[in-house]
Amino acid sequence: AEAAMACLAVDPAILLVVVGVLAFLITFCGCVGSLRENICLLQTFSVCLTVVFLLQVAAGVLGFVFSDKARGKVSEIINGAIVHYRDDLDLQNLIDFGQKEFSCCGGVSYKDWSQNMYFNCTATNPSRERCSVPFSCCLHDAGQAVINTMCGHGMQARGYLEASAFIHTNGCIDKLVNWTHSNLFLLGGITLGLALPQV
Repeated sequence: AEAAMACLAVDPAILLVVVGVLAFLITFCGCVGSLRENICLLQTFSVCLTVVFLLQVAAGVLGFVFSDKARGKVSEIINGAIVHYRDDLDLQNLIDFGQKEFSCCGGVSYKDWSQNMYFNCTATNPSRERCSVPFSCCLHDAGQAVINTMCGHGMQARGYLEASAFIHTNGCIDKLVNWTHSNLFLLGGITLGLALPQV
């Protein structure tokens, strides 16, 4: 049950369904309230929008003030996703997309993939993927037409310099933090653009 709950916590499909249901309920109150001129529904709509806006502001302020704890939480989420990589296809596709997009591998380094039972590097692991990393960690040639899904085979057993010739060895947490810092104005503009219509 604990493993199932941990898997549900990082499942992007469930997160999207929950956000979609909440958005539908809030907009339904606003739409029906304005059509029927129902004060109760309009007040519910107004209160919900105010609560959502205040939660967004609070999350932004807390994320800025407690950036170290936010980084720890991101690290915890990424490590949980690594553990459940093979359990959920949606999660697997999301991790592969992130690793390709940010040219990274694992949380802190490519060795983090040992947390996954399939990629675990212990001698007792019977998996064919023992000591490997997912193909999304691999360096890809631009002219390569077919992706070699076994390119990460045995990479955890290699040293950092040796592995860096075949895969991205830097972790995704640092890459994500660096991307956030370098695109701070863009993220601020998007946040402001989303906040203005709510206000």
